[in-house]
Amino acid sequence: MQEYRYFNAQALERVDHAVLMAEELVNDFFKLSAGHWLKNRYDIKTARDLAFHERVCGPFAQVIKYEGRQKDVPLGSSSVSLYKVCLQDPAILSVVEKNKALLLDPFLLYILTHELVHVARFLRFEHRYENVGEADLTMAEERKVHHLTHTILHGLSVPGLSEVLIFYGKWREGTGAEKQGKNFG
Repeated sequence: MQEYRYFNAQALERVDHAVLMAEELVNDFFKLSAGHWLKNRYDIKTARDLAFHERVCGPFAQVIKYEGRQKDVPLGSSSVSLYKVCLQDPAILSVVEKNKALLLDPFLLYILTHELVHVARFLRFEHRYENVGEADLTMAEERKVHHLTHTILHGLSVPGLSEVLIFYGKWREGTGAEKQGKNFG
């Protein structure tokens, strides 16, 4: 069995930079204020900090919705949603190593932008999180989110980004991605 791999310190710095960039791009695209993001919470974690059930094989990341509330408030009306973006280090590292045309920085930027687009759509009620398990809706939503991610990123001058956009082209076009059944984000 292959050893479970994690991002090293240098890669974590690159993840942090990609997070900041993706947040700004998604905020600008959806016209979200910083307060909107803070009110509707999300968190981004790499594999080292994921619970066992948050680790998956195949996708580069996934979004999981949690509900929370303060300990001293028993009413459900005070609950808040927390969307956790779970980066899958082994899948990301593996594809970057196997595909020499893909650079880690733009690949991370795409993945994080893609996942934050999902979160923004959930928060804006453009797609219900509860529909994620319904296969047909999931594929349609994935195509939509890949299209929006491409729209957000295509004009940027980031070395290696065009190769990443080509890599995800089949998802955006809806040709062949469903048959592969993997690498959603």
